[in-house]
Amino acid sequence: MSPRLELASMLAAALCGCLAAGIAFAQNDYPHKPIRIVVPVAPGGGTDYTARLIGQKLSETWGQSVIVDNRPGGAGNLGVELVAKAQPDGYTLVMPITSFPINPSLYAKLPFDTVKDFAPVVLAASAPLLLVVNPSVPAQSVKDLVALAKAKPGAMNYANSGSGTTAHLAGELFKRMAGVEIVSIAYKGGGPAVIDLIAGQVQIYFSTIPAALQQVKAGKLRALAVTSSKRVPELPDIPTVSESGLPGFEVVGWFGLFAPAGTPKPVITRLNAEIIKILNAPESRERLSGHGLIPGGGTPQELGQFLQAEIAKWGKLIKETGIRAE
Repeated sequence: MSPRLELASMLAAALCGCLAAGIAFAQNDYPHKPIRIVVPVAPGGGTDYTARLIGQKLSETWGQSVIVDNRPGGAGNLGVELVAKAQPDGYTLVMPITSFPINPSLYAKLPFDTVKDFAPVVLAASAPLLLVVNPSVPAQSVKDLVALAKAKPGAMNYANSGSGTTAHLAGELFKRMAGVEIVSIAYKGGGPAVIDLIAGQVQIYFSTIPAALQQVKAGKLRALAVTSSKRVPELPDIPTVSESGLPGFEVVGWFGLFAPAGTPKPVITRLNAEIIKILNAPESRERLSGHGLIPGGGTPQELGQFLQAEIAKWGKLIKETGIRAE
């Protein structure tokens, strides 16, 4: 090898070594600057609350600012797209809304790949729904409700809080698994749906727990079941839909934290470990449960597998029912 080529080779090797050392230093020193968590909805609600809780605790632990950046629009797709295109260094993260695994089937084309463009970090929290009815409905259980619906096909209706929302999909899944025909009535959000349910304009609704619980306690609504696979600790006397005659029925909103694809694994590992500590802390668990949320956990790999399972589950239902985005 000529001296010139040998020198070039040595310089290239040195450069690669410096780059590798720099990357390793950046990972070991993480975080050394503020972190941004993009939340693709307006402030308020379960996703925003969970992100702010985690951000506050990470900031206290690491001594770095954690900024929650609300980017609403496009059924959550605008904020998600922003993070898909961000630098994969662990300083820009996203906590998508519950439509994240649903949108790939609702929209013909998305500006990102829901699986390939993101690195899962941790499942932060889940939000079961509460199956509630107007007190005028003579049903004290899910079995009673199914029997009523079968006796009068098409005579009962349920509220949905928007096309493709978890409340809508829960209603459609209930129809298919129970073999009943109930009519879907669309509303622009959960608030109007609850108001009309109390007024008796609709009879059935799969509501978020915080939106319905006070009305249940006041006797204005009757709770029949929760939609999670296990009973909710704060509502131990309310059975699950699954144990009430529809085995395998499960619909939960959930909030996971994701980074851009290519984010270094040591950074993902550190984020995962620290956030699990936060979620397991008694104060965090109490604060989340007060908002109808169940703390999450698990590995990044488990979150990735769960995401793909949810995409497949809802994709099948959306295809069968022909649901489309509004």
